[in-house]
Amino acid sequence: MLCKNNSVFWSDEKVNIDVCIIGGGPCGLAAALALQNKGISYCVIEKGNVVNTIYQYPTHQTFFSSSEKLEIGNFPFVHEQRKPKRIHALTYYREVVKRNNLHIRTFEKAKSVTKQSDGTFKIETINRKDEKICYDAKFVIIATGYYDNPNQLNIEGENLPHVHHYFNEGHPYYDLDVAVIGGKNSAIDAALELQKAGARPHVFYRGSTYSPSIKPWVLPEFEACVKAGSIQMTFDSCVNKITDDGIYVTQGEDGSETYHPFHAVFAMIGYHPDHSFLSKMGVDIDTETGRPSFSEETMETNVDGLFIAGVIAAGNNANEIFIENGRFHGEVIAETIEKRNKNR
Repeated sequence: MLCKNNSVFWSDEKVNIDVCIIGGGPCGLAAALALQNKGISYCVIEKGNVVNTIYQYPTHQTFFSSSEKLEIGNFPFVHEQRKPKRIHALTYYREVVKRNNLHIRTFEKAKSVTKQSDGTFKIETINRKDEKICYDAKFVIIATGYYDNPNQLNIEGENLPHVHHYFNEGHPYYDLDVAVIGGKNSAIDAALELQKAGARPHVFYRGSTYSPSIKPWVLPEFEACVKAGSIQMTFDSCVNKITDDGIYVTQGEDGSETYHPFHAVFAMIGYHPDHSFLSKMGVDIDTETGRPSFSEETMETNVDGLFIAGVIAAGNNANEIFIENGRFHGEVIAETIEKRNKNR
């Protein structure tokens, strides 16, 4: 049986498309819109739901970017406040998918991408029913981001059940002592939410002063809480060990170690892309920066026909590419693919 759905050809054995996009975040969706506008068949593979990374953000997260800088496909993001919150972004991107009838396969995980002898790609996935699906595509776009891979402390006790690398909201920690490890936006935001919910947060940061990357409208509020004593802040500190009821911290020039009791620990020390997934496809990765080998003019990697879009192009530097600039990668890629198709 062979049927056509939104320019994608389905058969009992496999799916034949021009482009397979792996990752259904804003940058992956922007690429899908660009391809669709050019009449190029595609399919988005997303292991969670639409913009799953944004769904995992803290419940009350406010974006650094204004709403117009989060827009994709010339679809207006109208919002009464200058900077939207997580819930507004979720609503916006759902509407983009719905109104443009984007072809996206949610809760389906890409297991492998293999370059075949004829130059096309074989993509193997598994869906929520544990069914294996095979796609044949002329081109592949990887737009998987980095939020699924938290940086590790690599210390004893990191895997204890009360230690977390993601923060949702502060309510469960009311009247509890909570350690927050890190000193950038995710750590500062978590500490503020914990304080508002009646927790007693203590932030431990290895830096000697506040990070310049902290959102400018957040830092004054945080400093006020530190001054008032509702949040404790310890600079030049390194957490060495986590136990069932506390942490061991080295602080100061003498390297003296102290113990601090806590009910919960949030290790908010950043995230990184899945280097192994790209490496298995043959993409060269810089061992120091984590940056994939690619052309900035086309976003094509060293593997012919394999492109990257969004923050994954920045390697380990999470402060270089955001939604507001990564959203334009899709148009660049679509133009390149359109030219390649015409020359075939």
